[in-house]
Amino acid sequence: MIKNVIFDLAGVVFSRDRDKTPKEILEYFSFINSGEIMPQFWQNYDLGANAHEVAAALAQLRNDTPSHAFYMMMQAIEYQREVLPTKELIQRLKQRGFSLYVLSNMSREYIDFLRKFPVYALFDGEVVSCEVHLAKPSSEIFETILTKYSLKREESIFIDDRVENVNAAINVGIHGFLFDRNNPRDSASELTTMLLG
Repeated sequence: MIKNVIFDLAGVVFSRDRDKTPKEILEYFSFINSGEIMPQFWQNYDLGANAHEVAAALAQLRNDTPSHAFYMMMQAIEYQREVLPTKELIQRLKQRGFSLYVLSNMSREYIDFLRKFPVYALFDGEVVSCEVHLAKPSSEIFETILTKYSLKREESIFIDDRVENVNAAINVGIHGFLFDRNNPRDSASELTTMLLG
């Protein structure tokens, strides 16, 4: 029986509104959701690296200046919005007594921004990569959240939009669900049926 629902953030709970995000920003950060392995500097950002150091590496990738790369990084954060079907799911799970958690690869600047949204107050706990210096898909970060909140793995499900992260959860004994970032309403509906009947 599932009692604990663990959410990834980017692409699941929050996402850029592509219709409102300037094309320049979408193109500048196209490497993030390309399906390819993330550049090492962006992985380091999620692990807590300084934003200005990351901007210098991003500037090299984009043949840009570090100051403009930093500006683009900060601008990109501002276009994050709640994924409404997921927000509705989280509200219903909370009402039904599920324990809700965040497990996310996220930089300091991003997580500070996302914590201001109302939906974030519904979570009972969190493990964020920039604060523990571990990142998915490492087994260590999954063990960290299980230990920190005394969660039973067989009573927990992890929801993420990246198959390697879902598989990593399954490999440590947590149930997994692959969320379709391009069709959040269907994914949220499937989860509603699965968890709420």
